[in-house]
Amino acid sequence: MTEHPGFGTMLAWLLDHRELGAQELADRAGLNADEVRAVLAGDSPGEELLRRLGPALGFHAVDLFILARLAVPDDMAPLDATAAMWVKNTVTDAVRLPAAGRRELLQLVRSLPQEERCSSFAPKPLVPLAGGPGAWVIRMLQYRNLNWTGMAMTLAFVTPTYLSAATYGVIGSDRKELTPRLVTDFAALLGIDARDLAALTGVILTEVPPPPAPEAVDAAALLWEARRLSAAQARHTFDLARSMRGDSYDAHLMEPPGFDTC
Repeated sequence: MTEHPGFGTMLAWLLDHRELGAQELADRAGLNADEVRAVLAGDSPGEELLRRLGPALGFHAVDLFILARLAVPDDMAPLDATAAMWVKNTVTDAVRLPAAGRRELLQLVRSLPQEERCSSFAPKPLVPLAGGPGAWVIRMLQYRNLNWTGMAMTLAFVTPTYLSAATYGVIGSDRKELTPRLVTDFAALLGIDARDLAALTGVILTEVPPPPAPEAVDAAALLWEARRLSAAQARHTFDLARSMRGDSYDAHLMEPPGFDTC
């Protein structure tokens, strides 16, 4: 069985990639340098430390919780799992809009009032219970309110990666290795620098990846912001995106051919 690195090892890889020292990271995060050094040496990070490290590293803190194999706090989880269907379709419609339309849609999502959480977010378990790079990346996408089908659709629309929905479950169980192409495309949708994600997952990029397309950048931002929406708000956003494209739709026939719902 492959031994996967701990959070401290991955953080060390990332700092080495960025040529960043423990003291400088601690200063950015408002932490004591000894706290950072302890984590680098193998200590388990605490919740407050991860929350502070996120902005200091330019990461969403939820992704650091996933990398540290810790339970994600409820306040970092998507508000409403039932919004997933509308979110993925909003994103795939948005990437076919001109840049001004994508910006308008993103501003709308950010302007919507925050509703109360009605239930806990419980992403689909990864089977077997894996703890490797594939599992980390798939869990990050789940915490952007994407199920296997949502991953298949959004990646197919915004990157060159076109895989079946079931394949994302295989990646999440670490039965399919991450490739440089997958790392680059996953990074685009996650809003993470591909070189950083490669450093964290131990995948060697054979060449410097090009910057993600503007559509992918906007898709990542929209996907992240849409985590805070209720199903009703997500449906409203989708209706607007579809009207901006000038298309009619049947809400019961929204899945494109070749994708199975999960």
